Amino acid sequence: MPKFEELSSEHDRADFDCGEPALNHFLQKTARQHADKGISRTFVLANEPDPVRIIGFFTLTMCEVETAVLPAKLAKKYPRGHLPGAKLARMGVRSDEQGKGYGSVVLVEAIQRVAAAGQNVGCVGLFVDAKGVHARTFYEKFGFLPLRDRALELFLPFATVLEWATF
Repeated sequence: MPKFEELSSEHDRADFDCGEPALNHFLQKTARQHADKGISRTFVLANEPDPVRIIGFFTLTMCEVETAVLPAKLAKKYPRGHLPGAKLARMGVRSDEQGKGYGSVVLVEAIQRVAAAGQNVGCVGLFVDAKGVHARTFYEKFGFLPLRDRALELFLPFATVLEWATF
């Protein structure tokens, strides 16, 4: 049965390939260093028969955004200036497991972790930079909205994050 764990030295990062070199490189060479320095946290989905084999992963960090970039309808609810948020910095599913629903499983886990954190710290929502139109369409199915004048930068309002937290 697949389960999520924080990335550790036990996980086989070298074997991971999601088809996106930048994501592979981050997971293989940078993710643990960022965790050690408190920059971000990376969580992996692994399976019981082979717990070191990474099926998918996501990386979360905190961020700050300008009110002006939020969709107009939401921006007017907040004061002008910088707002606290969470950032889905990276996410990937290994190529040989794509198309099996793991992307949704990984994203929902990330959203649920943001919901838990947002109960204890200020957070207007979850932000992500989609890597293209296909990725943007995937995120939009979960309720992500494009930021103003930034079609590939998306935002999931915290109210929607909380709805996914009970999923």
